[in-house]
Amino acid sequence: MKLIVGLGNPGKKYEGTRHNMGFMVVDLLSDVSKIDIDKEAFQGLLGRGKIYDQDVMLFKPTTFMNLSGNAVREVVNYFKIDINDVVIVYDDMAIEPGLIRLRLGGSSGGQKGMQNIIEQLGTDKIKRIRVGIGEPHFDGIDHVLTKPLKEEKELIDKALLNAKDALLVYLKRGFEVAMNNFN
Repeated sequence: MKLIVGLGNPGKKYEGTRHNMGFMVVDLLSDVSKIDIDKEAFQGLLGRGKIYDQDVMLFKPTTFMNLSGNAVREVVNYFKIDINDVVIVYDDMAIEPGLIRLRLGGSSGGQKGMQNIIEQLGTDKIKRIRVGIGEPHFDGIDHVLTKPLKEEKELIDKALLNAKDALLVYLKRGFEVAMNNFN
């Protein structure tokens, strides 16, 4: 079972904000794979199905970003998912809008949702796809909790599609191939 987790904040107030890039990528994957993310469980929304004959679980924690690890840990433990089969998708201010970066592990880079997941799972060896939202022009918290500026939106929309495509390559050909194609 592959677990793909999109990070974000729940509720209408946060829809379309920079901090919800993970949710948006998982929603795009849900659309193309026809996996509905509609079951409320494990402090989040869950969908299960197949992509390229792989058993896949799509998950969006509803714990708010900074506590995402609690929900992810519950899913991983309940379904006994190997940490090598987990991919986390989230926003990253250190990456320019329009770009994505895939990594096999490492630090959270200051992203609090990812940091909480690392703490809860007890390892930083977690695959991740980071979607660039760029450096803040003002306060970092305000930056991530607002919608992209008009001039950024086209770039970010491209990055979201690339992240979705990277997940499809990962499921068909492996994470290293996806890294080679999208980094």
